Amino acid sequence: MLKWPHMSLSVGIVGLPNVGKSTLFNALLKKQQAYVANFPFATIEPNIGIVPVPDDRLKQLAEVTKKAENMASLPPEVPATVEFKDIAGLIEGASKGEGLGNKFLSHIRETDAICYVLRAFTDPDIIKQGVKDPKSDLEILKLELQLSDEEMVEQHSKKKNADASALPLFSKKPFLVVLNVDESDLKNANEIEDKFASELGVNKDQIVAICAKTESELSELSDEDQKVYMQDLGIRKSGLERLIQKAFATLGLITFLTAGEKEVRAWTIPAGIDAQNAAGVIHTDFIKKFIKADVVDLSEFVEAGGWKAARDLGKVRSEGRDYIMKDGDVVEFKIGT
Repeated sequence: MLKWPHMSLSVGIVGLPNVGKSTLFNALLKKQQAYVANFPFATIEPNIGIVPVPDDRLKQLAEVTKKAENMASLPPEVPATVEFKDIAGLIEGASKGEGLGNKFLSHIRETDAICYVLRAFTDPDIIKQGVKDPKSDLEILKLELQLSDEEMVEQHSKKKNADASALPLFSKKPFLVVLNVDESDLKNANEIEDKFASELGVNKDQIVAICAKTESELSELSDEDQKVYMQDLGIRKSGLERLIQKAFATLGLITFLTAGEKEVRAWTIPAGIDAQNAAGVIHTDFIKKFIKADVVDLSEFVEAGGWKAARDLGKVRSEGRDYIMKDGDVVEFKIGT
């Protein structure tokens, strides 16, 4: 499903106009600005938001590594990232060239998954331009993408020796549904997700109830103030965090961890991948030069106090190329020259 090795997961955000898609995307961009400030990034297209995957395990790794290596300060934390692509509001007839038409549809063809944003909030001031109810709106969006697929297949079939199965069709992509709800609904997010999962006929794990307005407000606050605000709302995790977690689950992704003086880092891999191919996510050369993987469970790594102590205590396993990686494995690959 995903083309490996590649560094982050990419999700295309699609929605009708006035459903809160831009508000949600702008909240993502705030997260990106905070993240990019710490890393040298090449220029990012205006419709792309690269956001870090929240991961408390990196903090633990950084603290253990600092102590184990007698470092003066904590090593930098490099989280896994998700790339969100914002597609201009899709309107009925987009596949026929209405609105921005096919030009922007091509942006989402390269993504790993599609995220449909549906309006489920009450705001009498917002004109419901072509927005009916979540079920009808989802059908309109899916139909537009389906029509675009049909057109692509038709164009492709005119070429000689064309293999239609290799086309990046929307119908092949896994998808998520974001329900943009009122802030007061957030504490009942679970019930709302259950209700709409059965109404829309999709798996509950693919649905996330988010209040885009709240996400926008949270993105302006410091980490401490965010916690207080979320407590007041009766929620434990931000909508964005839940969206990222569900995207990982829907796509069958996990992360493994590396820890050293240079950095502590989370790497994105598909569940079920073996150690040799996982090494290729760090560097493609590592696949053919793979010798073995030293693997230790995160809790044992933290408890022991770093690589050396974990080795001395016999907690580090030496695994071969066929070892199937687990989420949260702390790994050091041994690579030949």
